[in-house]
Amino acid sequence: MNPIFSDDFRNNLDLNLYTCGKEACIGKHSYGPAIRSGYMIHYVLKGKGIFKVHEKIYHLGENEAFLIEPNVLIYYEADAENPWEYTWIGFSGVKAKEYLNRTSLNMYNPIFTFDHDSKLARCMDNIVNAVTLPSNKDLLLTSRLYEFFYLLCEIYPNHKITGELKQQKYIEDALRFIDQTYPYSITINDVAKHISIDRSYLHRIFKQYLNQSPQEFLLNLRIEKSCFLLKSSTLKIGDIARSVGYKDVLLFSKIFKKIKKCTPSEYRTKL
Repeated sequence: MNPIFSDDFRNNLDLNLYTCGKEACIGKHSYGPAIRSGYMIHYVLKGKGIFKVHEKIYHLGENEAFLIEPNVLIYYEADAENPWEYTWIGFSGVKAKEYLNRTSLNMYNPIFTFDHDSKLARCMDNIVNAVTLPSNKDLLLTSRLYEFFYLLCEIYPNHKITGELKQQKYIEDALRFIDQTYPYSITINDVAKHISIDRSYLHRIFKQYLNQSPQEFLLNLRIEKSCFLLKSSTLKIGDIARSVGYKDVLLFSKIFKKIKKCTPSEYRTKL
């Protein structure tokens, strides 16, 4: 299979596939010494070869894989008598490094294994096969690439992730969830449950990092969203209240006045 390189896959800034393929190499077939512009993972289906990075040589065989990081000098070569056949994916994106940091894989620990019949192997094979789809393949490729990373994180977790990084991740996940669900009747318990932590712990790290409680953040977000609707639309006050998560219009007006020092109608009139 010839390598696939396409800008069509780069529609997702966080994480995207830029190349993939499968190759049965001839003996002594090599690449490098050279650097790659993005991340790559090669998975050996059969045969043997070597991978060299940071002056260290790794001898690889069936069911083993190696990670290539961008802008790192590498070299790899197929065995002379039993050359390897491998499949590969190349990926990039602003979140690629962050996602990889959740795993134990890096340039100093680039070798890992998985069986042909494992979920990881099947997922990688599905990515390579999906590039032949006639339409909408970017959607399927993106979902499968995220699945691949999920499996990597589950199978090869980074146990050295610090408590501070975990807390920051909890905050990011909570903010994202609140931003997506504030129009609904969500509670802080729902937020804590979504990111799988205790409500009191969520409250503590919100106060630590944002100097406000999760409840205060949700309340202020809803009021700011309602202000935007009051400015930019002719919707009725009741419609706006329901659009930002308040079924009770009187309660919405009471909270709005407490924060903005005026009623929603007065706020609109002042504009």
